[in-house]
Amino acid sequence: MSDPLNAALLTPAQMAQAAEDAAYAKATGRPLKSFLLGLTAGAYIAIGFVFFVTSQVGADELAWGFAKVLGGIVFSTGLVLVVLTGAELFTSSTLTLTARASGRITWGQLLRNWLVVFVANFLGALTIVGLIYVAGTWHNADGQWGKVVLDVSSAKLDHTFVEAFALGILCNLMVCLAVWAAYSGRTTTDKILAVTLPIALFVATGFEHSVANMFVIPLGILISDTAGASFWTDANINASSYSGLTWQSFFVDNLLPVTLGNIVGGGVMIGVMYWTIFHHLDRPGRSRT
Repeated sequence: MSDPLNAALLTPAQMAQAAEDAAYAKATGRPLKSFLLGLTAGAYIAIGFVFFVTSQVGADELAWGFAKVLGGIVFSTGLVLVVLTGAELFTSSTLTLTARASGRITWGQLLRNWLVVFVANFLGALTIVGLIYVAGTWHNADGQWGKVVLDVSSAKLDHTFVEAFALGILCNLMVCLAVWAAYSGRTTTDKILAVTLPIALFVATGFEHSVANMFVIPLGILISDTAGASFWTDANINASSYSGLTWQSFFVDNLLPVTLGNIVGGGVMIGVMYWTIFHHLDRPGRSRT
């Protein structure tokens, strides 16, 4: 006899349970497994950003909104790969707060998982940075590919701390909603559709994703620091325009506030919120008033 849960979409309450079970499995699993899955997730998000950058070369000739939505849709390839392959992404790993709220894991297990996945995501993203740089992809279209990277990176470092924090919250609201919705899917198509539009929304609107930034900003810094005179001439841009691209600015002005915002947006505003609705408030014996 077939299992009805394998034949139909999960209900919201079942999705909440599936998310908590997945969070528990991540936090109690072997750290090496989380590390290796984290490497792949960081690489997949970076690959999604490579697709985004390519889509934006010459896109200034399109309507602004259309160009951004196009970029958002192609970027979603990264999270689709994460979801379909079971990779571990820091932003969605913030949902382990659901398992902590239920008392199924300790704070130590939660923080260990976050640290392992965060570091692995960074190393995975930097791997793609190195490959893209060595491959010379940033020279494509007479340097316009690299110019998109530089422009996007510079814009991300122009936010105030509070702005970056708020943009991080908004981003991971959408990322964790996408992952949460994907738990309802029973087929590959279901999961792709659940993920694509929320991710396209956050990218198109300019929200901030810590792992995506681990790729694009380091690549922007690398190009800014090492590009020869021919690159700047071919791309018809001034190197001094990107003097603000520094490692200190990346870590302090972007990665720190965005990461904190991602934790609040995904872990608290999605994970803890739905845990409260479908676990805490639905416990047997609780008042329905």
